[in-house]
Amino acid sequence: MFLPSVSLRSLAFYAFMVLMASLGLWDVFFGFEENKCSMSYMFEYPEFQKIQLPKKVAKRYPSYELYLYGEGSYAEEHKILPLTGIPVLFLPGNAGSYKQVRSMGSIALRKAEDIDFKYHFDFFSVNFNEELVALYGGSLQKQTKFVHECIKAILQLYKGQEFAPKSVAIIGHSMGGLVARALLTLKNFKQDLLNLLITQATPHVAPVMPLDRFITDFYMTVNNYWILNARHINLTTLSVAGGFRDYQVRSGLTFLPKLSHHTSALSVVSSAVPKTWVSTDHLSIVWCKQLQLTTIRAFFDLIDADTKQITQDPKKKLSVLNHHFIRHPAKHFEEKPAIISDLTVTPLWVPVKVSKWSYVAYNESDNIYFTFPLANHRKIYSHAYCQSTMLDTNSWIFGCINSTSMCQQGVDLSWKAELLPTIKSLTLRLQDYPSLSHLVVYVPSVHGSKFVVDCEFFIKETRSIQLHVTHLFSFGLSSRTVKLNTNGLFYNIELLNFGQIYQAFQVNVDSKCSGVKEEITSIYKLHIPWSYEDSLTIAQVPSSTEISLKLHVAQPDNDSHVASLKMYTSSDCEYEVTIKTSFPQILGQVVRFHGGALPAYVVSSILLAYGGQLYSLFSAGHCLEYATMLDKEAKPYKVDPFVIMIKFLLGYQWFKEIWDALLLPELDVIVLTSQSMCFPLVSLILFLFGTCTAHWGGLLWSTALRLLSSLWLTLKRPSELPKDIRMLSPHLPLLTTVLIVISWVTCGALAILLMYLYYVFKIVHLQASVTNFKNSQTVNPKHSRRSDKRCNQHKEAAHPPCLSASEAEDSLRMHSTVATLLAWVVLLCVPSLIYWLKNLRYYFKLNPDPCKPLAFILIPTIAILGNTYNVSIKSSKLLKTTSQFPLPLAIGVIAFGSTHLYRVPCFVFVPLALHALCNFM
Repeated sequence: MFLPSVSLRSLAFYAFMVLMASLGLWDVFFGFEENKCSMSYMFEYPEFQKIQLPKKVAKRYPSYELYLYGEGSYAEEHKILPLTGIPVLFLPGNAGSYKQVRSMGSIALRKAEDIDFKYHFDFFSVNFNEELVALYGGSLQKQTKFVHECIKAILQLYKGQEFAPKSVAIIGHSMGGLVARALLTLKNFKQDLLNLLITQATPHVAPVMPLDRFITDFYMTVNNYWILNARHINLTTLSVAGGFRDYQVRSGLTFLPKLSHHTSALSVVSSAVPKTWVSTDHLSIVWCKQLQLTTIRAFFDLIDADTKQITQDPKKKLSVLNHHFIRHPAKHFEEKPAIISDLTVTPLWVPVKVSKWSYVAYNESDNIYFTFPLANHRKIYSHAYCQSTMLDTNSWIFGCINSTSMCQQGVDLSWKAELLPTIKSLTLRLQDYPSLSHLVVYVPSVHGSKFVVDCEFFIKETRSIQLHVTHLFSFGLSSRTVKLNTNGLFYNIELLNFGQIYQAFQVNVDSKCSGVKEEITSIYKLHIPWSYEDSLTIAQVPSSTEISLKLHVAQPDNDSHVASLKMYTSSDCEYEVTIKTSFPQILGQVVRFHGGALPAYVVSSILLAYGGQLYSLFSAGHCLEYATMLDKEAKPYKVDPFVIMIKFLLGYQWFKEIWDALLLPELDVIVLTSQSMCFPLVSLILFLFGTCTAHWGGLLWSTALRLLSSLWLTLKRPSELPKDIRMLSPHLPLLTTVLIVISWVTCGALAILLMYLYYVFKIVHLQASVTNFKNSQTVNPKHSRRSDKRCNQHKEAAHPPCLSASEAEDSLRMHSTVATLLAWVVLLCVPSLIYWLKNLRYYFKLNPDPCKPLAFILIPTIAILGNTYNVSIKSSKLLKTTSQFPLPLAIGVIAFGSTHLYRVPCFVFVPLALHALCNFM
């Protein structure tokens, strides 16, 4: 019934699109580095002490709880309240467990033990009953209000203590971070109750899958509040993303908007966090040891020694977060670091006059100062670069003023250094330090340790190389290459014309070394200046190393910075850098940024095929195959040009005023443009993917229908085709009423699913009848002729009309398309059903229910369609109009439903309702 109607060319095209989609999906789900996170373990058995909340709160939120984390003796001591530490509240995300706090809580406890509990943190965690808030947004407001009650309850636990806290810090994972931000929107919430917010893999910009209007309304409320009240929000906020390993929440969604020039909000990807340098998936971000160690170090540096609580000084908070999450100078944090340092601890001052110098320190008995006079170097070179493999936190590089051979005091330049995985490095622009006469490198005495210190002076132009990236449509067939032959320690390759999210490249770095006996390490750092999403690759040279270049955030229009590949190399090696476009990774970016819109494009394609079938029924008197109509009608030029034209017209004020007067929502493509997510030809690519999915979905449904009908024939063989094809059968009003009641008292999605199953049952029964009729026709042709004659007699008489074999097959084609269309509606409604089933023990009725209004209108429509046959509607006066509606609705689905998926069922309902009305007109 399906494949014979598809041409070989179309089949080859659909197979090709499957290949393209598979390449994109592979890049999203597998095209990233291996998990390099170390697992965090508990040293003692973790315990979760339930905190007793006020009875009114417990009664209002029966499914939510508050816990205090503890281990061993600490847990035993703190069972007797009140508490004496610093409160931190952990908020889990979608389907998250309150037990996810144990990694941070355990590491913080070990850190407190190291300082003899001079300071310690009390980690609390909220149990949201693992609610699926990413699928159903109706409980987000409830969670927000419960967290407010928890904060008040937590502060009560410290009442009467000498250093009682007046606020709490919050760590929010995934949607928990959004709930924390939503606290500020509550009318009775005091902002002073929060002193710090750290979010992990939280989609701040927009929901990952906007499956109901409650999620989008919640996002709009939170983000609008933060934007409109930016000057009054003093809450220091840090958002940490997981990078490309997190395919559940892409990192671009986690970047907080820069609300003002004095913003206290930071956003960073975990691969750029110093001492972390790894990408994390959506769950490992809460237990990744490297990241949690960094977070806990920051927490302890945030403590105010006077209040023994987290500091209230926003400048210090921002300074600490910058130190640990943005740029680490390989020194312990100091609020007011000493700029001038004493340098007279050793008599060994060694002058160095060469422009390139290296020193291997091993079992040094004395401290040594190596001095580099800058007067002559300034005349020739523009920059100085030094690096050390000694990764301690002591000061190691200084600048002297008006010195000859040695100086008693020097400017500590170590604070301007940068910590990397295997080295700490410093690059100085000499003209920025005109008062310095010497550069001093300090080599401490070491016993049993070996490290290397290197310095060189260079001209910027010799180390800064411009490389034009290959064109998007080169498909990896062409490449560009640069060779680094100057044997330097540092290179900066500027990647020109690289700033869009739809660009993706494969970089290959080949290194060749001469006369090297020991293993040498090189570091390649992709630096993105407009967002903190840098990534590092460590390579043992000589080697051939592959690096993927793609972005989480597009370059802003008003930003002129250039992305670069910073290479920390060996002077004994030569490097060759080759870049070419990576087509699979471009497809991966399409899937990563726009994959959530695919259901809208699938439904749009099915609507076009459905409209074609209705028109063929009107014009030719019979319904053509779904696959044939999909191949004929589902064309991008029927949809995309209209969306583009509307977007163009909205640029004119008069059209915008008419648009607003009609209360039409904003075009989804404009929303995407505001988020810098517009790919060239992306709508065309998605439409082709959607048509391909609609095609193979139809094939799957056709196969399933045949299997189910065969099973039906095995269990119960129907004797003949339906005799009575009246639209309103006796049981239909009762069934419709029952399902509407179910949607009212329980969950609308449940009623829609039950009605859909009834509709599928009707189709399976019809398919089984047709199959049985064909089989009997083969065995007994006379039986077939008698059946057709009897059916014709029914039509001529006053009896209800019956169905012939050809009419049954014709109706079956239409029903199959409607069932395929409805399957996507049910799929978009299922998330709220899953949420309701998971929380059934707490409440019987889902409130609010996003599918209830849809259920009230869709259930009667499906009920009528389940008893509708083409023979009864092809003479309808409304059929021509009905056949013309799917096209504008297919356009509407793309225009308004690609980033608001909950709107898609509304566009599907309209042609189905008109189809049902054809029975009456």
